[in-house]
This record gives sequence, C-alpha cells and structure tokens, in this order.
Amino acid sequence: MKTLLQYLFTGKSLTEEEARIALKDIASGNQNDAQVAAFLSVYNLRIPTTQEMTGFVKAMQELSVPLKFKHKNILDIVGTGGDGKDTFNISTLAAFVCAGTGVKVAKHGNYSVSSVSGSSNVLEQLGIVFTDNQQKLNEQLDAANITFLHAPLFHPAMKNVANVRRQLQVKTIFNLLGPLVNPCNPHTRLIGVHSEFVGKLYKEVLLSTNAVFAVVHSLDGYDEISLTGDTRIFLRKKMQIHEPKSFGFPLVRPEELHGGKTVAANAKVFMDILKGKGTVAQQHVVLANAALAISLYNENSYPAALEMAKHSLFDGKALQCFNVLKQIK
Repeated sequence: MKTLLQYLFTGKSLTEEEARIALKDIASGNQNDAQVAAFLSVYNLRIPTTQEMTGFVKAMQELSVPLKFKHKNILDIVGTGGDGKDTFNISTLAAFVCAGTGVKVAKHGNYSVSSVSGSSNVLEQLGIVFTDNQQKLNEQLDAANITFLHAPLFHPAMKNVANVRRQLQVKTIFNLLGPLVNPCNPHTRLIGVHSEFVGKLYKEVLLSTNAVFAVVHSLDGYDEISLTGDTRIFLRKKMQIHEPKSFGFPLVRPEELHGGKTVAANAKVFMDILKGKGTVAQQHVVLANAALAISLYNENSYPAALEMAKHSLFDGKALQCFNVLKQIK
C-alpha cells in the first residue's frame, strides 16, 4: 500500500485492474485506518478516471452478496446525493410510480450522508423491513413489482471501512460508487448526478456494460429532473439538454421541492404524494422522473410513458405497490 500511495501522490492514475485490486484490498480489511484514509483522500482531491472508476465498480461487485432475480429486465432509479438541495425523496417516489405501471424495480439505496432523509431513512420510517433474503425479495418483486435493496445488507465489506469514513466526516469515493453497484446489476438504469463531470464519468463507465441507461443532471445542480431549469441527459449514443416543457410540465420553483426537516416530516410528504395529495409541483417532478424511467424500460416514447405514470399515481396503483411491499416481511 505504501508504494501505491506514493504513486498516487505524484498525481498519477491507476489502470482498471490496479484500481480493482486496490479497492478490493482496502474493502476486505487488509489495510490499516491511516492507509485507508490516505487512499480515500486522493479521490477527494480529484475525480477518478474512467479506468479507475470501472475498476472500483468491479471490486465492489465482486465483494457484494450475489443476487439474481428471475425477471430479466430490472430497473433502478437512484441519485448520487450530495447536491445540497434538501429535496423530498423524488427518485424513491418515482420508483413506486414505475412499479404501478408494471415495471419491475429493484431500488438500491442507503441512509443519507448529505441530506435529512435518504431512501433507507424514509422507507424504514414508513415500516418497510429491509432484507437480503432472496426468496422474500423475489416475492416482493412478483407481488408488488418493486423491492428495496438496502445497501449495507449487500455490501458487507463496507463495514471494514466504516470507521474511517465516520472519522473523516466527508463524502468519499464510496458515495460516488453507490449508484453504480446495485447488486442485481439491473438492465435499465436512471441515475441522477449533481455535476456534469460526474455525469460524463458515469456514462463512460456504463458504456462498458449492456445496460440501457440515462444519466440526468439538472443544470442548476439537482441530481434528478427537477424542472427548476434545463436538464442534461446522457444516453448511450448522445447527450441532450431539455427544458421543463420538453417533459410536459411548467417551470418549478426550488422552494417547491424542499423536503421536511426531519425523517418523519419527509415520510409524511412521501405518503401525501403517493396518495395523490401532493402539491402540483411535487407531482410534476415525480412524474417527469418516472416517465423517463418507464420510457427507458419499455423502450416507448416519453409521452406514452408519461400517461402511464399519471395513471399509476392518480389511480392509486403506485400506492398499492407500496402497501403490498410493506406487507411482505
């Protein structure tokens, strides 16, 4: 590790294989806390290269709990977090809207590190019981069209670096890796990022996979389609910039997307929206994100997907999926 750190401190980068071996060694608990902290600090000073990021992702996948579903096409909707916007749980709500249309969703998430309430925080508050039991997960996917993969259950090696991460008290490379290491390796992915540079990096990493994907970034810094301004979308073969009306909705004010100040408050916002009682702005943002995901999954047009999303939310299908998921423990 000493030789590796000296190499990195000179400003050089690792090959994909070197990065895979290094992160796997660290996550396996083979290095002391000081060495781990030094390694993580390198990537707080610069963004990983595409080769490094690809190697890191492969290391995390090799160390994760193996997970396979009988369904071939699985969707994940996830954001990097870290945008500092303190929104309500947009991607998690969009996941249930997708499920209400028949899309099979394996939502990968964790407790928040940068906001009041991550997906795990709000779902736990609402009574969802996390599990890594594959029979239960398949049962949830069959009955509710959605299951939730609480990241710590599927990445047990992370406990080996948990102490260092707590002591550093800053986001690390592991936060950047989260959206890319869903243990079921979903075929369809909608990923939100808070910066254009990270969006380009994610696209380059995903190009080496067979996934159908869209990486979205609102130009004003949200890690999702926020409708507060234009949105950049990275697709496999192109990059597009869309204004809110392209998604079928008017401009939204940033303050209309604010979540609660506690997990309980965010949970209330979550359920109000799921019950069709959210504000117009809240509903619009959830529908826009869900519709893009549905169009990717079904390979249909965005307008057709938007109509499906509206029926899911306003006809109570998304809420029904939530209630069924909650019952399967």
